[in-house]
Amino acid sequence: MLHESLIDDARALSGELTALRRAIHAEPELGLHTPMTRDKVRAALANLPLTWREGPSTTGLVATLKGAAGPGRSVLLRGDMDALAMPEETGLDFASTIPGTMHACGHDAHVAMLAGAARLLCARADQLLGEVRFMFQPGEEGHHGARFMIDDGLIGGGADGTPLPDAAFALHVMPNSRHGMIAGRAGALMASADMFDVLVRGRGGHASMPHFSADPVPVAAEIVMALQSAVTRQFDAHDPVVCTVAKIEAGSAHNVIADFAAMRGTLRSLSPRNRKGLAAMVQRVADGVTAAHGLAAEVTITEGFPVTVCDARAVALGEAVTKDLFGADAWHPLARPIMGAEDFSYVLEQVPGAMLFLGVAHEGADWQACEGIHSTRMVLDEAALPRGAALLAGLAERFLAEGFV
Repeated sequence: MLHESLIDDARALSGELTALRRAIHAEPELGLHTPMTRDKVRAALANLPLTWREGPSTTGLVATLKGAAGPGRSVLLRGDMDALAMPEETGLDFASTIPGTMHACGHDAHVAMLAGAARLLCARADQLLGEVRFMFQPGEEGHHGARFMIDDGLIGGGADGTPLPDAAFALHVMPNSRHGMIAGRAGALMASADMFDVLVRGRGGHASMPHFSADPVPVAAEIVMALQSAVTRQFDAHDPVVCTVAKIEAGSAHNVIADFAAMRGTLRSLSPRNRKGLAAMVQRVADGVTAAHGLAAEVTITEGFPVTVCDARAVALGEAVTKDLFGADAWHPLARPIMGAEDFSYVLEQVPGAMLFLGVAHEGADWQACEGIHSTRMVLDEAALPRGAALLAGLAERFLAEGFV
């Protein structure tokens, strides 16, 4: 029977998953190169019948399991490996030993759950048709690690002729969601995220004689307000966008008019059309407002991740596997997208699939009051790790056996 004993087998791995997660948590790494984490993954899975591939751009790994039952479909499971540049204030016994670096987004748990799924599926290799690719990816936190691994040909579609997988799945923990809950939605799940910089050039002088200067500060303030008005008046409220000016810098003293005012912010949208429109809006507003005051603006748009779009068939498969493994109450359909961003979006541009969320608040806790991801005090219930490993393995097992139904 499909998935038989999977959750019990995952629970038997609980100690291993916890130990791996804690080892990674204590030594967090940033960016595209996470060699200590890579080595922990290789050591944890060293005795398994996997073939490994690495590329030149990152320390990312793809391990492939060939099903012994014969050729068939291929499915990719992904776990990200990098941490965040922030201090840790959890007080855990296994807290970060690297100053200013913390696993505050749960990637340590993602790696542990993916390693657990690899163990579970290797134990079932004789029953599997096709292959499973386990993608251990660095550089998710703004470094475009998935894109680099794709460009290196590690997941398929490269110069060596390996085809892309037929489906792809990822799991992300949510520390302020009900313990054990699995959530997802078809279509746009998470937003694109781009960054903008606007530099308003003025002419400094004494604050008592502004008419002899060209003050960029009120012009920058007008740009901030004009951007908010443009969002509400130029974009359909049913296809939401977010424009946030998060930083403004100008001036040096209370009685000196600045030479420049600089601002920085984020642009988020749920459609490629609005993503393009937001960038054009910032340029148009900055040019128009500064021109009205006889000044000029320099606008820079730095592209981030695309919209994360989940295939409806993959989400339906995720729902079915969740209910089979954990019961009907475990599945939670998300009513609306989340305006955060994810670089698994690069994979989903190439391969039909889905990202699902796993609630990891401590069982019985007031989960709505728990610290969320990217908090210096974020913690998670490690008792949920076997559940995530079983889910990932179940997704692969079901897809290889049945495909998208």
